Formats: sequence, structure tokens, C-alpha cells
Amino acid sequence: MKITVLGASGFIGRALVAALAARGDDVRGISLRDPAVAAEAADGSDVVVNLAGAPVAERWTDENKRAIARSRVDLPNAFLSALERAAQRPRAYVSASAIGYYGMSRTATFTETSPAGDDFLARICLAWETEAARAAALGMRVAVVRTGLVLGRDGGALAKLLPLFRSGLGGPLASGEQWYSWIHLDDQIGIYLLAIDGYAGALNATAPEPVRNRDFTRALATAVHRPALLPAPEFALKLVLGEGASVVTEGQRVLPEATLAAGYAFRYPEIGAALAALT
Repeated sequence: MKITVLGASGFIGRALVAALAARGDDVRGISLRDPAVAAEAADGSDVVVNLAGAPVAERWTDENKRAIARSRVDLPNAFLSALERAAQRPRAYVSASAIGYYGMSRTATFTETSPAGDDFLARICLAWETEAARAAALGMRVAVVRTGLVLGRDGGALAKLLPLFRSGLGGPLASGEQWYSWIHLDDQIGIYLLAIDGYAGALNATAPEPVRNRDFTRALATAVHRPALLPAPEFALKLVLGEGASVVTEGQRVLPEATLAAGYAFRYPEIGAALAALT
């Protein structure tokens, strides 16, 4: 297949492009900074995968919020509008999304059929997916991949945590009771391949066994053979991340119900084995 990947230079994008090339697809990575240029590049592709988005794991200032919204809502809108004029539109549009769609909760359990939440990130994800749904009106099959905490060696949260834990400076965040819905990068890519190859609808890209932060901390400390005794208090996280601290202090328990029903077999369903493979 001929596949255009928007946002191919990111952590997930690099891995996806490599996986597609390894299986023999004709894959091209394009930036979404200029939607018209991106739409021209996608003309004639079989599938477009949109992974583009400004970083979320930082302090949510007004400026950063605008950048997050522009990258996930405004630019895809302009891209799809430009794609209306394509001579040969792609057959499928696969869009990134995030489990932030469901809102934060320390008690609820979410699946792909759960409704959207009402905090900042949930509203962004809903608008992101609403834009993706516009591709259906252009005759494209649409899939969205709601991603959790992706664990890999070359980026994402684990790349930031490993130096701390290897130095013995790791520890639980806030109460440690919040849920982390994580996924190994290999499974993240596997779920994208499932979406590319024919799935329509929403897929949760989270392992079937989410863990509480304290258990994640314990598993990572065990993987690097170091203690993890230095907790990060909630007030300190809020000082650094502001409103965005809720992502790590509240968390959410998300299950990949539709992903499993679609036949996806996780390589790393359990946190200990996933972290052992990455450290």
C-alpha cells in the first residue's frame, strides 16, 4: 500500500514508518505544518495516518493550549478541506487521538463506548475526532487510535523517567493511587497497523492490564534494580505542570475492549514484562 504519515518525525511516527517500510509498504512522511502541501502529497495514497500534534506533557499555558488545539483541530480541518480537491483521494484516514478523550478519573473504567469527558484534554480529543470523522464524507474509511502512556526506549515518558530511576531518584507521583493506562511501543504500532489495514471506528491503544502509579513505580524500580523511595507531591507537580498536572495526578483506567474484539493479540499485556523488555 501507499501510505502517507503526517507527523512522521515524532516518537510514534518514526516507529510506525519503520514498521510500514519493513513490511513492504510505500510510505512517505510529511509535515502537517502546511496542510495544502500535505494534501497534495497525500493525493493518490491508499491511507493517510495523522499523528501530528503539539506536545501535551508540559505546562498548559494559554499559548500552549492554543498550540495544542491548532495542531489537533485547525490543521486537520485545513488538510481535509484541501484534500477535497484531490484527484485521487485516499481510501482511509487513520487519526491519532488520546485516552484523554474520556476525562480524568481515579474510580471510573472506560472503554471505546464510553462518552467523552468535559475537561480541556477531553474537549480537544473530541474536536480532534470530530475533524477525523469529516473524512467519511469524502468517501474514506475512518479509524481513530486513542493512545495511553506509550513506553519505548527512544522517547515518550519512559525516556524521561529512566535516568531518574536509574539514579535512585524515582518514586510514586502524588497519591500513587491513580491509574496508568500504558502500552508498549510495539503494541502501539501493532494497533496502528490494525487500523491501517481495515478497521473502522475507535480503538484504545492501552494494554489490557492498567496499573496504579504505585505499581508502575515498583515495576520500573524492579526493572532497573534500584529503589524508588522519593515521591513527587501533588502540589509540586501542579507548580510545574499547572492544569496539565491532572493527567499524572488523576489518571484513568482504560480497557482496550474493541481492540481485543477486533482480534489484536498484545505482545506485552503485563507491565513487568513490558518494562523488562525496555530496560
